[in-house]
Amino acid sequence: MAEQVLIQFRADKALKQEVSEIYERLGMDLPTAFRMFMAKSKMVKGLPFEATLPKQTITKTEAKNAFYELRRQAADVPEMTLDEINAEISAARTERKR
Repeated sequence: MAEQVLIQFRADKALKQEVSEIYERLGMDLPTAFRMFMAKSKMVKGLPFEATLPKQTITKTEAKNAFYELRRQAADVPEMTLDEINAEISAARTERKR
């Protein structure tokens, strides 16, 4: 067997937890998944997935304009009481459980 080395790096706690749960559902732990990632990287001599920038980008001005347009649209939405908000949340949770 080849000599083993320890690899350490920092990651966002929530991201690590979410990814760990995905791999557990696939029947493996995080270290196994990372070893698979490295083995596949070696096989393809690069990243084992396509790594490209999104085709559509927007300018800062376009983003600002979109924000202000959404804000304008939200101004027409009627105010809700706390009871109405809680009722919507409750209905959404009930629907999600189905």
